[in-house]
Amino acid sequence: MFCKEASSSLQTLNIAKSLSSEFTKPSALINPLSAGHRYKLCPRPNLRGRCTVTASKFDIDWRAKERVKKIKVKGIITAKQGLLPSVGFTDLLGVSLLVELISAETDPQTLMEKDPVKDHARRLVIDAHGEDQYECVFDMPKDFGAVGAIRVLNEAHREIFLKEMKLELPDGPVTFTCNSWVASKSDDPTKRTFFSNKSYLPLQTPEPLKQLRKEELETLQGKNRERDGELKKFERVYDYDVYNDVGDPDKDPKLARPVMGGLSHPYPRRCKTGRKPSRKYPSIETRKGDFYVPRDEEWSTVKGTAFTGTTILAALPAVFPQIEAALVDPNMPFPHFKSIEDLFEEGIELPKKAGLFPLIPRLVKAVAEADDILQFDSPILLDKDRFSWIRDDEFARQTLAGLNPLCIGLVQEWPLKSKLDPAVYGDPNSLITSEIVEREIKGVMSFDEALENKRLFMLDYHDLLLPYVNKVRELDDSTLYASRTLFFLNDDSTLRPVAIELTRPQDVNRPQWRQVFTPGYDATSCWLWSLAKTHAITHDAGYHQLISHWLRTHCCMEPYIIAANRQLSAMHPIYRLLHPHFRYTMEINARGRQSLVNAGGIIESCFWPGKYSLELSSDVYDKLWRFDREGLPADLISRGLAVEDETAEHGVRLTIPDYPFATDGLMLWDALKEWVTDYVNHYYPNAEQVKLDEELQGWWSEVRNIGHGDKKNEPWWPVLKTQDDLIEVVTTIAWVASGHHAAVNFGQYGYGGYFPNRPTTSRIKMPVEEPTEEELKEFYEDPEKTMLKTFPSKKQATKLMLTLDLLSTHSPDEEYLGENAEASWAHEPVIYAAYERFKGKLQYLEGVIDERNVDVALKNRAGAGVVKYELLKPISEPGLTGMGVPNSVSI
Repeated sequence: MFCKEASSSLQTLNIAKSLSSEFTKPSALINPLSAGHRYKLCPRPNLRGRCTVTASKFDIDWRAKERVKKIKVKGIITAKQGLLPSVGFTDLLGVSLLVELISAETDPQTLMEKDPVKDHARRLVIDAHGEDQYECVFDMPKDFGAVGAIRVLNEAHREIFLKEMKLELPDGPVTFTCNSWVASKSDDPTKRTFFSNKSYLPLQTPEPLKQLRKEELETLQGKNRERDGELKKFERVYDYDVYNDVGDPDKDPKLARPVMGGLSHPYPRRCKTGRKPSRKYPSIETRKGDFYVPRDEEWSTVKGTAFTGTTILAALPAVFPQIEAALVDPNMPFPHFKSIEDLFEEGIELPKKAGLFPLIPRLVKAVAEADDILQFDSPILLDKDRFSWIRDDEFARQTLAGLNPLCIGLVQEWPLKSKLDPAVYGDPNSLITSEIVEREIKGVMSFDEALENKRLFMLDYHDLLLPYVNKVRELDDSTLYASRTLFFLNDDSTLRPVAIELTRPQDVNRPQWRQVFTPGYDATSCWLWSLAKTHAITHDAGYHQLISHWLRTHCCMEPYIIAANRQLSAMHPIYRLLHPHFRYTMEINARGRQSLVNAGGIIESCFWPGKYSLELSSDVYDKLWRFDREGLPADLISRGLAVEDETAEHGVRLTIPDYPFATDGLMLWDALKEWVTDYVNHYYPNAEQVKLDEELQGWWSEVRNIGHGDKKNEPWWPVLKTQDDLIEVVTTIAWVASGHHAAVNFGQYGYGGYFPNRPTTSRIKMPVEEPTEEELKEFYEDPEKTMLKTFPSKKQATKLMLTLDLLSTHSPDEEYLGENAEASWAHEPVIYAAYERFKGKLQYLEGVIDERNVDVALKNRAGAGVVKYELLKPISEPGLTGMGVPNSVSI
């Protein structure tokens, strides 16, 4: 075909016509740099339908008429078995995949991209182990050059999961790692692009791949959508929205919840679903339909018959009512402690018609010709020492080596004083005095010495909880205090609880109430101390689940993932570095909005904040969350648990030497940072390349200004100007996804499965808070009954135990830190060598952790009946293990 310009030349036109047939041959080449002609000859469109000749002047190289020599190149595609149903004619023939190879090199004469070579893939093998193989045979020009990308069109009637494609080239095999779902062309008629395993910064991208790189990002940004409305999984669109889908006022006005995100309730952004707003409540998104996430973010469906927390989580809402129906008086407290232990020893009888065995087979024991039994595994804390939860030393130890070791802080100001408005909440001055401290530490040192020598530590939930106390007390079957718990650091690096202060703020009808409780030496004071500990632990359990776990890992990670997919090409080295840390996070978060943090969901029904759960996490995000303090060293320093020290092993010196989370965590942090440093410095040898990387800068700008846009004006946001800036940002994100999340997630059942150790809600107030005669009498006559009534109800406890069991369980397809290198890392020798060093450091860490756990001098992790601290051991077997650091927030 010919494209005429404004001016014409009859002579030139005649020449062009006479040669048109030659230009349509595969061997024809055009030299746009030659002079002499003013017509653009377009012999064929390129792979995107545009003319391959853009110069307006060209000449003909007569020697190019000779046919280019071709070679046969075989390609083997691996896909997942069972995902390729034969329902159409092309499926039956086994030729349902059209594959194109894209050269990374331009034509040396035209300086344009080369034409792709293509073939239909034919099914070769249906593997009983779960993988199918397809073969292509390409007629490739001998001078085709390096293959930079492949494009795939799925002509089958259903989606296909492509694992990889191997090309047998003359210079050796080349693998394209796909690991992606390809939609049927009936859903998406565009060809999917997969780049080679070689990584490129934007400015280094081979010319023939630049447009493909741009177009792929535009697809992920949603720019190529042809319609508005609810997103479908095959669209692969990553976009942002506020948390306006956790409430369900259309179902019940009592399920209305405020929108999280915006000036009133600052919050990270979630993945956009495009669902319709409620007609009655326009700011709320309806909960009908799927909780969309892009297809490749979903959990794997190829797990054989394995049932794991990831596959069961969606079924929990259907499971709970059937368990509740099997309980006697589900809203009542357990009658005695033996009835709690019976959950592990005897279980709960469930009628077979309930059909729970297929859903939770590990916990439900099928009994022939009898009812099924729901029997919980005994948590490791109970197995090690069934009475440890009562002791003060274990209460204190768990602040350093338990489920929430991220909240203990050094006391740096005295006297303790609230920063809240006294006109609203009452007297701000704490009742914990220096005299109380000196009395409790029993002359070991003076109070002033203890403060000066950094011996006083605290769990401080006072100002955070005080505004919620009266609101939570209005909820059914619930109470709350604001609390401060003070500890003294012993010479052996253990903590000793000194005092607990519980506060109820004033309201229009009552004055402020508060009281300090200390370890007792008579029956009444001992029981009051135990009850005060129960309330304090409840506060810590709620903070752990909503802040340390949900907000700081799940919630805050999602904007990094969305922005990375929108702004960083799949061939970008930083995308490839971070991608393992994003696996399944968007899916588990969507499931969380569906059944965990939603109105009336598991968190609201089992934890003390109730319907104020996300509102509380929004307050913490607004007042306390800072990206620059999410890395482990910065977090420790901000809490006074470490000080900078260049002479120390990890650049910081711990205030409490035997702090298992910190000692193991710093080794993990250092290994991560060294790996990230080697990686970043390889691709960015100078700072200028960091500043000039438009994709990188676009990603970080979008994280700050949109994903975490409610905090975009904070002065502490890092700016990506140097390699060190980038290293710190990437290491922080990788740490939050791996080490931080592992530390607060996989011990949930071990420490919380026996709920008296970590009750998640308190249902009655302290017996000395303005008691009635009947309340006081019951406490004196049966204090155990008072404690059991304070604990969660039967229904709350069993629901919680089942949930914690599932969330603490590793899936068989889990991917652990340092376990396997990504294909793109293995492709680059320098990077692969750095990764092997990283892997070696993690293996060394495992050995160090094992040694520390048998060193009885380290009393916070070793000793008689003490649960070993293994939460940061990198690798784990599947199941409930209490160890293992996955790459990502995957459950």
